[in-house]
Amino acid sequence: MNDKAVARRIRRSARILLTDGSERLLLFRYAPQNRPPFWCAPGGECDPGEDFATAARRELFEETGLDTDPGPEIARRADDYVTLEGEPITSDERFYRVRVAAFNVDTSGQTELERRMQMEPRWFTFAEVREWHEPIFPDTILDLVALDTTGDTA
Repeated sequence: MNDKAVARRIRRSARILLTDGSERLLLFRYAPQNRPPFWCAPGGECDPGEDFATAARRELFEETGLDTDPGPEIARRADDYVTLEGEPITSDERFYRVRVAAFNVDTSGQTELERRMQMEPRWFTFAEVREWHEPIFPDTILDLVALDTTGDTA
């Protein structure tokens, strides 16, 4: 059976484009056992009944220890892919931009799945993102960062 023939559920999720005062972007490296490592911004699936902004705030706190309003949604995207648990889905992703002056990431609130995926945080300069040797999702992440020009810092 090919991937397109598989029924897909809509997976609602929120991602946070977190930058610091040095214009670096926080990404997490996922190292699942069944596929090559990759990087993406903090965030994840909305809980049942949870709106995107609430999920963004919750995920940001769980993954980084930062408890702040994610601000307005700055972008949306949809894609078909297979989750880390092997489920084919159609994503409905919403992106939020949070700026901090400086910040030390606290991963103690990560979920069991996040710990199992060996999520490792790293601050990237924009130049490093453009040249990084491992996949970064979405591949348009710097375009998404550029969409927000409010400049507000948490």
